Amino acid sequence: MRAFQVTSHDTPAQVTDLPVPAPEQGEIRLATKACGLNFADLLMQKGTYQETPPLPFVCGMEVAGVVDALGPDTDGPAVGTRVAVFGGQGGLAEYGCFDARRAVPIPDSMSFEEAAAFLIAYGTSHVALDYRARLQPGETLLVLGAAGGVGLTAVEIGKVMGATVIACARDADKLEVAKQAGADHLIDATTADIRAEVKALGGADVVYDPVGGDQFKAAFRACNPEARLLPIGFASGDVPQIPANHLLVKNLTVMGLYWGGYLAFKPEVITNSLKTLFDWHGEGRITPHISHSLPLEQAAEAMELLRSRKSTGKVIVTMP
Repeated sequence: MRAFQVTSHDTPAQVTDLPVPAPEQGEIRLATKACGLNFADLLMQKGTYQETPPLPFVCGMEVAGVVDALGPDTDGPAVGTRVAVFGGQGGLAEYGCFDARRAVPIPDSMSFEEAAAFLIAYGTSHVALDYRARLQPGETLLVLGAAGGVGLTAVEIGKVMGATVIACARDADKLEVAKQAGADHLIDATTADIRAEVKALGGADVVYDPVGGDQFKAAFRACNPEARLLPIGFASGDVPQIPANHLLVKNLTVMGLYWGGYLAFKPEVITNSLKTLFDWHGEGRITPHISHSLPLEQAAEAMELLRSRKSTGKVIVTMP
């Protein structure tokens, strides 16, 4: 089979030939149809992600496809079932073996490409805004990186939850994508004074931040009393330091979120969230935005779209 494999943190990953894996007990083998890319895939290739696998490994955290085989004493899902899986790795290959407990049946309303774009981005934003921040109708949500893979889903979900959404992104084209997703107000991160513009709009009650750096600092200063801030990631490469005395003065709360971590200690949070999200998709309330879909042989080019920030929403790699 063909697979996009990392053999060194110092050299680029490449598409290569590998043996088709056999599923072990508790695993399914998936004939992969589509794999969604995430910023964490770039970090894994460098060896800087918090859960980077040992070398060599195949990239690709979230996949969609058809169950091809079951490991010994594995109850299902049955061969032939369409499923999506957050596997953490192994998705950028024609076949992959994954924990059967992580397989989620794909609704009839959803294509393989949509399913591969769905779990991490929508799951992260929904757990962040609903379970963690308890976003309420009528509150103001500020989304940084609002045209990216997770940011765009936060705009969509914020609107479904009844919030007023301020979208902050770089350049007019990306802001237009956020506007189409439902953003009420737009801020160009390359030219605007983020703090001043958010304050002029009444301040932020919830901040959703996959960017970090100076944008986080500006958003922090634009918060209303009792605001909740959600550090989701640090695409800027700068992990901001939070002044505890400012938290005290405004009664602010900073809530970290690592979506995949709930699989280990509270999986029902993810299970309940995905049920809600699949229902919303079936009702037409949320629709994955896929800016690029490339074949496996162009996986390196697909990764570069993320690295250079030339994509909006999700980048998908498809299998033959």
